[in-house]
Amino acid sequence: MTGALPAPPPPQRIPRPPSARPGPAAPWALVPRDGRTGLVLDRVRAALTTTPVEPPGGAPPPALAGAPRPSAVLAPLFEETGETRVLLTRRASTLRNHQSEVSFPGGRVDGGETLAEAALREAWEEVGIEPATVTLVGRLSPLMTFSSGALITPFVGVLPGRPPLRVNAAEVERAFDVALADLLAPGVYHAERWEIGGAARNLHFFDLPGDIVWGATGRMLWELLARVTGTVTELGPEDGPLP
Repeated sequence: MTGALPAPPPPQRIPRPPSARPGPAAPWALVPRDGRTGLVLDRVRAALTTTPVEPPGGAPPPALAGAPRPSAVLAPLFEETGETRVLLTRRASTLRNHQSEVSFPGGRVDGGETLAEAALREAWEEVGIEPATVTLVGRLSPLMTFSSGALITPFVGVLPGRPPLRVNAAEVERAFDVALADLLAPGVYHAERWEIGGAARNLHFFDLPGDIVWGATGRMLWELLARVTGTVTELGPEDGPLP
């Protein structure tokens, strides 16, 4: 993993309800080690061939009063020493929503943009990934955040190698990457069952050195890893649309 800070990052606020209880085991828990390592980009591409990059209709219509706010994020992948790695960011503590949380580059869809264009633009603005270097290979299931009411469409993009980064300090505290194989290692993932909006939902957590991924980004990573390992092909109601 790269980009480690010399001091621990500010703590995240995880609004864990008193009724939270352990959730299901990782869907890949019984996958042999050789099925969780050596995850080259070709294998990731093959796992995402069933999801067209741009959803039908392109960009959503202009937001209406009370409607979810359309947003898009990019999960940037690159291969290094035979393993696919994913780039993540830690949001600035000064932002209005999701302060100090680990996320993918992304944000609101501007007028006239498609969802994919928004994801690429945000990655350029936040961490300096040049859109022309990204090959979009698939799309994960849309989801809506409970706290900010954003309807997020996640895209998966492949880079030709480790990208040179230019971090926008106004939005991003730091950027770092982790191998998919490390995310799949025993003890890194756990799920919790929360009551959200009157329904039981699975919340997905990844414990990383000095940080934690959860919420919407945890759900996206969980789906990506489940698809790559072939252990989940369809999401159930408890896994969406809320993170």
